[in-house]
Amino acid sequence: MELHAIGIDLGKTVFHLVGLSQTGELVVRKKFSRTQLLRFTANAQVHLIGMEACPGSHFLGKALREQGHEVRPMPAQYVKPFVKTNKNDFIDAEAIAEAVSRPTMRFVPIKTDDQLDMQSLHRVRERWIMRRTAVVNQIRGLLLERGITVRTGRCPRRAWRARRGYVREGHRRRRTRPAGPRPLRRCLTQLPDPEDLREQPAPCWTLCSRQEYCCELPWPHS
Repeated sequence: MELHAIGIDLGKTVFHLVGLSQTGELVVRKKFSRTQLLRFTANAQVHLIGMEACPGSHFLGKALREQGHEVRPMPAQYVKPFVKTNKNDFIDAEAIAEAVSRPTMRFVPIKTDDQLDMQSLHRVRERWIMRRTAVVNQIRGLLLERGITVRTGRCPRRAWRARRGYVREGHRRRRTRPAGPRPLRRCLTQLPDPEDLREQPAPCWTLCSRQEYCCELPWPHS
């Protein structure tokens, strides 16, 4: 079978395929699993294969390129203007098939395994940074309820220890005024330093697992 363009709407286990002829007429409209899709494309002669750049597109793109096809992933926002009517999987696949044949369309290069590994590391790191920022903001809000204000951003080590009730004098640490009630003061003492989180992030649940501190916190009035 010879086709001009194929549009594939990707899914986790089900893939919807639409094939267009040289004149733009819809000639193929099928639904496949991953194995059935690769078996179909291995026996088809296609000029262009288009798909949206989403999770799974790089793996499928490399698999189709090994079969000798020209694969062109596209950003999803560039495919949206080609959707004609109410959205469903086959209509999305038809829009992809029309968009991939446009001469001015912008495409996404297929990443190698090393590039995907580096991208995964950056995404995991970004997730840890978001969690760290959330914890810092939560601590700032808890301290603000006790009348203690902390500047925006992560505190330096000296300011962090000062908020916990300690100041350093030479090689000794001296206790300053309490940073809050006794249960809150104990919880703040158990918090790790932000500088230590860079080298080895401590799990947030270790603080909550200390029953002797959490049980002393007063319950809110109903």
